[in-house]
Amino acid sequence: MRRKVKTVKKLSLDAIGREQLARAKEESSGRSSSTVFGGHEQVLRHTVIALREGSSLTEHNSPGEATIIVLSGHVLLSAGSTSWEGHNGDLLVIPPERHSLEALKDTVVVLTTAMVR
Repeated sequence: MRRKVKTVKKLSLDAIGREQLARAKEESSGRSSSTVFGGHEQVLRHTVIALREGSSLTEHNSPGEATIIVLSGHVLLSAGSTSWEGHNGDLLVIPPERHSLEALKDTVVVLTTAMVR
């Protein structure tokens, strides 16, 4: 008896990260991103974001529950008077307040958000 195997979508975050970082280095903003899973119509969303050294996501509102996984590089997540550094392999929990993200080195992160409906 043969078992039916569900098709699973598999992506290489390293490859997507390299592609986005190459694009970020060409952009005047110093950043590039690609949503790899989910979207506005879903609760869960994963977005690969690349930031060239010295570029940032300026202060903005929290999207709800969210985390950042640093795939490569070095970032500074700031909210109010508090900040956290993130390096390769670190998980940063985004606070539920206005915050910013600065690339201290060329950086690739995965932003995961869960939008409450």
